[in-house]
Amino acid sequence: MATIESIGSSTRIEGSRLTNREVERLLSNLSIQSFDTRDEQEVAGYAELMDLVFSAWQDIPFNENHVKQLHQILLRHSEKDARHRGRYKTHSNSVAAFDESGRQLGVVFETATPFDTPRLMAELLSWVNDEQGKGQLHPLLIIAIFVVVFLEIHPFQDGNGRLSRVLTTLLLLQAGYAYVPYSSLESVIELNKEAYYLALRQTQSSIRTEAPTGSRG
Repeated sequence: MATIESIGSSTRIEGSRLTNREVERLLSNLSIQSFDTRDEQEVAGYAELMDLVFSAWQDIPFNENHVKQLHQILLRHSEKDARHRGRYKTHSNSVAAFDESGRQLGVVFETATPFDTPRLMAELLSWVNDEQGKGQLHPLLIIAIFVVVFLEIHPFQDGNGRLSRVLTTLLLLQAGYAYVPYSSLESVIELNKEAYYLALRQTQSSIRTEAPTGSRG
């Protein structure tokens, strides 16, 4: 049930219209490998990636190569994403918000340029591994900072939001939060979507300063 909620919520946040019941029906026929719509293709890729993370999280090093591989799996069934699976973006993109019907509400914030993306991703993943090794920051702080910087960079042409939530799950499991497969972080984000987007937008202007906003309350 938690997995179905996670897959349904995470894809709906990005504009999918499939209900949890439709997601459950699709997952029961996943072996058929036949998906009629983009929503179904996205759900299938997300489901396969979640299954991999839950079963092999101990054996997935947190580095650029594996992040790219996870992105490739995420978009495995997405026909229109075939050209850029597992590759950093080559065109500018931005973080957009969507309503329940899948209609785009607007841009949440601008993201890194394609030119800067490889350098920024290398720096981010190096920082995560260094901080994990030092053991001075709480794991949740490291994960939270990773997620917001990852979304600020928006390294891939598409699938960044979904991948950020899978990577959150991976990092939580690797940090010892064993309950993660039995709860749905994605459904919490979906229920608080406005606050989620507001926090991202507030962070945009201060993420690389000494006085971050959006941390009150």
